[in-house]
Amino acid sequence: MNQPDRDSPPGGSLSVCPRERVTTERTELTISTDTTTDLYPTRQAAQPTVLDRTEPVVHGSAGDGPFDAAGLADLERTGYAQIPDLVTADEVARMNAELERLAQDPKVLDDERTIVEADSVADIAVRSIFQVHETNEVFRAIAHDPRVVDRARQVLGSDVYLHQSRVNFKPGFFGKDFSWHSDFETWHAEDGMPTPRAISVSISLTDNYTFNGPLMIMPGSHRKYVSCVGETPDDNYKQSLVMQGAGTPDRAVLEEFAQTYGIDVLTGSAGGATMFDSNCMHASNGNVTPFARSNVFLVFNSVENACVEPFAAPTPRPDFLGARDHTAI
Repeated sequence: MNQPDRDSPPGGSLSVCPRERVTTERTELTISTDTTTDLYPTRQAAQPTVLDRTEPVVHGSAGDGPFDAAGLADLERTGYAQIPDLVTADEVARMNAELERLAQDPKVLDDERTIVEADSVADIAVRSIFQVHETNEVFRAIAHDPRVVDRARQVLGSDVYLHQSRVNFKPGFFGKDFSWHSDFETWHAEDGMPTPRAISVSISLTDNYTFNGPLMIMPGSHRKYVSCVGETPDDNYKQSLVMQGAGTPDRAVLEEFAQTYGIDVLTGSAGGATMFDSNCMHASNGNVTPFARSNVFLVFNSVENACVEPFAAPTPRPDFLGARDHTAI
């Protein structure tokens, strides 16, 4: 069956910008310059706060890896970079076959590291499978591949380790949405990541159209940190992996960010990848189309930014969500 044409070129982005930019601050927002040990406090106050990021995004230079100077400058400015054809069609086919096998394996489905959709009843709809770089040879190989790791080292300016890995499923017709959030807010609050010196790599295993729930990023939002309201419940991860609660940005903040930064909708062919900063405000819509969307998701953290005790949670999340082994790849 022929698939429809994309609404934008493979490996490109569709920028959705509002007609007007808001230049005045909403009264709900407070700009802070906290300089305490916890540079990015969150889940402690009754009102959301927007803080300036104090560190650069790119710590390396063009001579340190595959990105040229222009590519690094774009990543510093927007918070993300798209890499067409990072892996071959044969590699995509191999990973997709493994994805299908895992989704049908009773042992995998019964594992705590496998997350299913909240309302899946008759047919179990897998949402994510975590820690695949340790449990599966196919995904371990891509997680250690120089095409991926060298870019992470270049951006972060140091050796790196895998903070988290997973495969994400967004099947046709009933793949669910991921609400707006910053990954770093969660990793800081619940895993103890000190600063946003971490980068995620999402490798597409299916074509990403504008209409099948692709990644959306507010370009430039990574330069601001949203301190969220509400304390972290015990074992919050058990709920948040299915439906976000604690760590969700306030709607007024999201409105302000959307007016300020706009929204880029990231499309592209299977085999391409998107690298994005840990503090990018991002989300994805649900998928009601027949065209599935799946990806391999790898999070690299600098060994110089290794996690400590959580900054806003009673205990760290399980190791499959935030690695406590910080050995460099």
